Amino acid sequence: MELFAELLVLLLATRALGEAAERLGQPASVGELSAGILLAIAAARFGHDLPFLERLATSEALEYAANLGIFFLVLLAGVELDPEEILDKSRGAFVVALGGMALPLLGGLALAWVFLPESELKQGQVLLVGVALSISAIPATVKVFTDLGLLHARVGETVISAAVFDDILGLFLLAVLLAVLQTGQVPDLATLGLLLAKVAGFFVITVALGTHVYPRVRRGLKLMQAAAMEFSALVAVALAYGFLAELLNLHWILGAFMAGLYFAPSRVGPAAYTEMKAILTALTSGILGPLFFTSIGLRVNLGTVTAVPLFLSLLIAVAFFGKVVGAGLPALWAGLGRREALAVGVGMSARGAVELVVISIAYEAGLFAPSGAGDPLVAHLFSSLILMAVVTTLLTPIILRRILPKTER
Repeated sequence: MELFAELLVLLLATRALGEAAERLGQPASVGELSAGILLAIAAARFGHDLPFLERLATSEALEYAANLGIFFLVLLAGVELDPEEILDKSRGAFVVALGGMALPLLGGLALAWVFLPESELKQGQVLLVGVALSISAIPATVKVFTDLGLLHARVGETVISAAVFDDILGLFLLAVLLAVLQTGQVPDLATLGLLLAKVAGFFVITVALGTHVYPRVRRGLKLMQAAAMEFSALVAVALAYGFLAELLNLHWILGAFMAGLYFAPSRVGPAAYTEMKAILTALTSGILGPLFFTSIGLRVNLGTVTAVPLFLSLLIAVAFFGKVVGAGLPALWAGLGRREALAVGVGMSARGAVELVVISIAYEAGLFAPSGAGDPLVAHLFSSLILMAVVTTLLTPIILRRILPKTER
């Protein structure tokens, strides 16, 4: 009974604030994170009188749902991409993505190295900050470009394609981060070469299976005329790819992403793609994704704002301006106008699901100290990264609408 009550309250609070965020022109994930933060505040203040609130903050049901949310969020991220369309627009977008990742990555590494105290976890923590700052998300950006009629203009397509490469490169950086967590130190050239070989081998195997095996499985399922069977097959392939990734000492989310990537309209047909994407979106965006974002929000300590104000401010500044300069300059060199190039940089500055998944994985791996324990910077590192993601995501649509006013549509 308590299990269902906990999930009911969490889901209602999450969806309500997610809907409110969307009505304000923000991605639903911002509202869903806020729901978790507000529930954590309520549990801290009223948990003694209302034990139910304390149970919400430590709910095992939420933990299981959040882990499923990670799986389906990454699977959906892959499904939403079309590899052939990405390659068609990859020339300028890849350079934009590379610049947009490199500058905030280096800035984050430098900032964390200077501020974080010496410890056996420092190298992993420093790399995590760099990786977290380097990853982009574009739901809010897509909405702004759609509203302004620029989604299929050069500026819109550049941002979207660059963000795709950004996610793929971010998953590789996650593999490096996990290697650091396993060994406690940055891998040497030999270890890094082995890691690159594993990643390359994983991609070769999954591409071969996705190209030659999965289509034959689909043809067999198509004879059954069962959408549910095809959905089960997609999830099964994602699990199999995840198992393969784990065998190679990579993270299973690489498998979920690659499985989704090969479920593209050009491979499965527009009708099947639309139907399956609708099912996956309903499950992910309607239930599991919001619960994942809420679980992240529940761990945030707003005391971070006053505990480490300088570090938090610099983190946000490096995250935002690193993307603006790192992605904006290559866009300018690629032939976009100054205003469009600035819009590309700002559009790449929002954060979202992939970054939060990386932070969550690092949290589960024990990379953060409990809030209030040890050095304040380490104790508040998790909350600092989440607050950075929220602030940059909130700023992105506001600034974009000023850069690209309606008169320029």
